[in-house]
Amino acid sequence: MKVGVRDISRKTGFSPATVSNALNRKRGVSKQTAEIILKAARDMGYQRQGHLNRIQFVIARKSGRIIDESAFHPVVITGIEREAKRHNLPTTYVTVNLPDPSAKNQIREMCSDPTGAIILLGTEMWEKDYQPFYDSVAPFVIVDGWCSHRFMDSIVISNETSAYRAVNYLISKGHKKIGYLHGNPQIRNFPLRYRGFKTAMREATLPIDERFQTSLGTTLSTALADMDAWLNDGPELPTAFFADNDVLAVGAMQALAKHNIHVPEEVSLIGFDDLSFASISSPPLTTICVPKQAIGELAVRRVIEQTQGNTDYTCVTHVSTTFIERDSVAEYQQR
Repeated sequence: MKVGVRDISRKTGFSPATVSNALNRKRGVSKQTAEIILKAARDMGYQRQGHLNRIQFVIARKSGRIIDESAFHPVVITGIEREAKRHNLPTTYVTVNLPDPSAKNQIREMCSDPTGAIILLGTEMWEKDYQPFYDSVAPFVIVDGWCSHRFMDSIVISNETSAYRAVNYLISKGHKKIGYLHGNPQIRNFPLRYRGFKTAMREATLPIDERFQTSLGTTLSTALADMDAWLNDGPELPTAFFADNDVLAVGAMQALAKHNIHVPEEVSLIGFDDLSFASISSPPLTTICVPKQAIGELAVRRVIEQTQGNTDYTCVTHVSTTFIERDSVAEYQQR
């Protein structure tokens, strides 16, 4: 019978993470503890796995209202597959429905196998959702998410700085009444983008006016419907909006057109993500490009580094973005 990390954990009483660190000669485990674990491993006939045999891309799904229609992670997958192929590793795909009672057992099984690296899509995850992954002995990295209560390797978007720069761009174009389109439901990226918006407005001594803010659904159809309903009430409009993402921006753009409000002549718009449809919207959307493929490649390289046992620390990597100027923003003209 094959002896695994969890078998040794049960035998010694140490956590699977501590056992894994000791077996892989990582720092952070006392000499006395390491000796106990290594002796137990020898006595039980444990054979150390020295390499990966696959990369697992794990989609953590909660409501699905963000990721089910997202064009973000398919491009991340392209980067994962490309980098995994360079290392002769196959890529497999797993969806974990977090509200499902069986999810914890599914996660436990994946996390107990050190030969199958896990790249976890954290887009819809909040802090408590990471708890089942705490003691993973599999190489593990989160993309588009992060854990604040444990040290876990993560690759995240520079949300706050990116939004800050975009809003400063609107200010440089003469806009002073700038609104915000919030995504509903919220994900952890969105409050950071709003924080960047607020910082830019405050530094420019511009008012943050709640009359110019509204929440929109996170699919094109719900964003359009929600913006349409808001416009039906005849609100005073800002001269520009920053949106939590491209889906909201394009849905809002379609609703504005329905009400004969012209973009960018009357209202300018900026989105976030540079999804494929952003360049073919009418007008083409000014947005923030996230290097999605590069995120996938970075994730594969990081889990491979973990198997080499050369570090005893984790990293949260903030990936910068590129501002894409198209036709949905105009210079503000006093009317």
